[in-house]
Order: sequence, then C-alpha cells, then structure tokens
Amino acid sequence: MCGRYAASRRPEDLAGIFEIEKWEPEETLEPDYNVAPTKEVYVVLDRPLKDADDKRPVRQLRKLKWGLVPSWSKNPEGAARMINARAETVHEKPSYRRAFATRRCILPADGYYEWVTGKQERDLEVEGKKKRPRKQPYFVLPADGSVFAMAGLYEFWRDRTLPDDHPQAWWATCSVITTEAESTPLAVAPEHGPHTLAEIHPRMPLMLTPDRWDSWLDPARTDLDDLRRLLEPPPAGLMRAYPVSTAVSNVRNNSPELLDELEGPVEGTLF
Repeated sequence: MCGRYAASRRPEDLAGIFEIEKWEPEETLEPDYNVAPTKEVYVVLDRPLKDADDKRPVRQLRKLKWGLVPSWSKNPEGAARMINARAETVHEKPSYRRAFATRRCILPADGYYEWVTGKQERDLEVEGKKKRPRKQPYFVLPADGSVFAMAGLYEFWRDRTLPDDHPQAWWATCSVITTEAESTPLAVAPEHGPHTLAEIHPRMPLMLTPDRWDSWLDPARTDLDDLRRLLEPPPAGLMRAYPVSTAVSNVRNNSPELLDELEGPVEGTLF
C-alpha cells in the first residue's frame, strides 16, 4: 500500500521533469517529508484550461487533496480511506472506474515509507510475549535518485451545501494506485534487512517510468483494455530501500532528517 511518502522537490524542478505547461505560484507547497492522507499534494495531469478557447489538454502541476472523493458521494467523509486504488480492480470499482477512464494523474515523490515487523518481534508476538510488536520504517525510492512517479487518479466533488462562488464549493482529490510488490532483489538492499520489496509489504505504489507518462496522462485514451496494459509493474531492479528513524511514525514530525539512513543493523528487525 502507500500510506505515507516524501515529496521535497520544488515546483520549478517538477516543471522541468514533467514538461509542465501551467502551474500557479500561489499553489506552491512546502517540501513535505512526511506526507499523510488528507494532506494537499502535487499532482501532474493533462486537462484543458478552464474557460480557455483552446480545448487541448494542457500539462499542469496542481495542488489536490490526497484521499479521493467520488463525484457521486453524498459527503467527503470517506476520503481518508480512499488513498489507494488497487491496480487489479481499479477499472471496475465504482469509486474509481470513471476516473480511471479519463482522469489519471501522477503524484511526484522522493519515495515512500513502509513499516516492517522484524522476525524477532514477530516471534515474540506469536509466543504471546508481546501484544504490539515494534515496526521498523523503511524508505523506498528509485536507486538512481530520480523522481518516484506514482500512478494516480483524480476526481472533482461538489459540496452542495455551499453556494457556487464559495472557495470550498469544489473539492479536487486524488488517490495512488498500488500493485503487487516486487519479489525480485532490490537494486540496493540493507545488509541486515529485507532484500525484496515483497519482504517489506505485499503491496507497493505503481511507479510509472518516463516512457509511460504521456500515455498515462492522455485523457483521450479511454479504452479500458489499452489502459490496463499501462498498469504493468516497471522493470525489476530499479528500487532501493533502507531503514529510517521511527520518528516518521508520528505525522507531526516533518524534516529532512526523516530520510536519513540508519547505520548498522536495526535491533529486532533481522530477517
């Protein structure tokens, strides 16, 4: 799954990476090293500009809320539960299928966090000696340091309790698509710890390599069979993972130090 990630790149950098044509400086977000559900995040999308005569899709960097609210929802209360959509069923689930057909986006990230229960901790839990085993967070990112482009969906929801001219009358929200975690060896793995992403967690965000960005973002591509081919996992061996401080487990902590790699083996997490 993807329940927390880091996004520290500046909009100017993202504009160059994704060939952005339109972004509003007033929508600039501060670097976020502990992105949690319901926060505002950057997304890349192709969409015609509002009120423009030219209806061609324009590559935009937008600020959306993480936690998708389907357009037909009566209220936005379920947004925090809809941060992830499964690649295997996204084309058929009522909450996602319309967005999958025409409203796809990319969520740029440095990488994502995932928590692992080490073998020693699991053994204590099985023996009944520990009810809540400690979990060690890992940071997962492209081994070459490139942007982690997560496949996503976005939606618009109208709050009918507010007048048309109210600034919060429309909600723009998004969700990350996840897929089965890779079981092949990591490009760079910790000496004492998991050697595959599947050993960390059975799910992972679907990373789109640059050769798929244009096809994924193109709103004119609506054939479901064609789109489902874009959901294939990227080539193996692109990722690395390393342990980080448990400080990331508290959403109030947010600093570059959260990305620092822990030195040496992590107590209780040997595999």
